Amino acid sequence: MSYAGDVTPSEAFAAVTQSEDAVLVDVRTRAEWSYVGVPQLDPSRQPLLVEWQQYPDGSINDSFVDELRAAGVGEGKPVYFLCRSGVRSIAAAEAATAAGLGPAYNVLEGFEGPHDSEGHRTVAGWKVAGLPWKQG
Repeated sequence: MSYAGDVTPSEAFAAVTQSEDAVLVDVRTRAEWSYVGVPQLDPSRQPLLVEWQQYPDGSINDSFVDELRAAGVGEGKPVYFLCRSGVRSIAAAEAATAAGLGPAYNVLEGFEGPHDSEGHRTVAGWKVAGLPWKQG
């Protein structure tokens, strides 16, 4: 594994709400943040929103690491990466680790989790775990 490890959404929420040094980074696209929703932490602290892949073309964000650094993510500060289902966040954790940031963690299941038998994202993830989030 080329990053610090995988955590559940509940473990990530506990880590970022119990430590001022820990950061949650949502690496989904602007469209996902706007239309699907974003995690909430507390009124004085929110997740960083930094696209791993850019909307609408899906290209990798060449400025990803620079944007993390500009937002205060650094060496020795735990950073938890979240995407829709836990795939893009692995790539983000690997990139952060390679750049010397973190320790970097992947949030398993992501914000929405995998599909159920009907093709809906209702079986796992941040939202299904009952963690705070808002839409719109």
